[in-house]
Amino acid sequence: MSENLLIIDGYDRSGRTRLGEAGCTLAGTLYQNMIRRFLPNANITILHPADADEHIPQGASLGDFDAALWTGSSLTIYHDTPEVVRQVELSRTLSANGVPSFGSCWALQIAALAAGGTCRLNPKGREFGIARKITLTDAGRAHALYAGKPIVFDGFTSHFDDVETLPPGATLLAGNQITPIQAAIIEKDGTPFWAVQYHPEYDLAEVAALTRFRMDGLIDDGHFASHEMANSFVADLEALHADPARMDISWRLGIDQDVTDPEIRTREVKNWVENILRTN
Repeated sequence: MSENLLIIDGYDRSGRTRLGEAGCTLAGTLYQNMIRRFLPNANITILHPADADEHIPQGASLGDFDAALWTGSSLTIYHDTPEVVRQVELSRTLSANGVPSFGSCWALQIAALAAGGTCRLNPKGREFGIARKITLTDAGRAHALYAGKPIVFDGFTSHFDDVETLPPGATLLAGNQITPIQAAIIEKDGTPFWAVQYHPEYDLAEVAALTRFRMDGLIDDGHFASHEMANSFVADLEALHADPARMDISWRLGIDQDVTDPEIRTREVKNWVENILRTN
């Protein structure tokens, strides 16, 4: 029997439009492509709860789904807007219905807030491109989410906000110097939500597209000294994506198989599928 999955795209309509116009892949599509690596025959519904006029298909209910997957978002988690509130409430409803979740970036913030944690504008600034030296806690080393993953690794990332405090009972699994809470297991109503702050669904080409899209802001933030340097970074990412054997580029960017090898980059997703979906 095929799995029935709900992918929750956290972007609002204007955010999705801007992504598409910039040549970026929509977040829901990125997640669909990633999960099909492990569940090629899954029945997938993509929902955009930030849009007030969008609902799950007629005749279906949230309890019909075997699991939910949450994408990133350009919304701000601590802004009490309808677009945010609807998603927090959706997370609570999924938990109440016993539907387990996995997600990245926005997902970790949603899971934390829905269960009683707090989020903030990261005082250390935007983390973009590659999150360096994500380090597993003792709990992370022992947890099934990170089976087969290095103890210290890099991951693709793009965020201003982060989780400030985890809700009661949550387990911190990983962090780094910029973002102390990079991964956690959060349970509400006995339903698990496995979430990471970085983006296993990204690849080099996607980070290149996001860099081009957000270039002016990244220069203003000090990530790049000039458009020339930013465009050079984009060119390197695209060239390495086209030819992963380009050791000269890998060396120059200081990256390795943590982000270039999809088997390692998406290991957390595989582990979630095997430990949550296939054991339920």
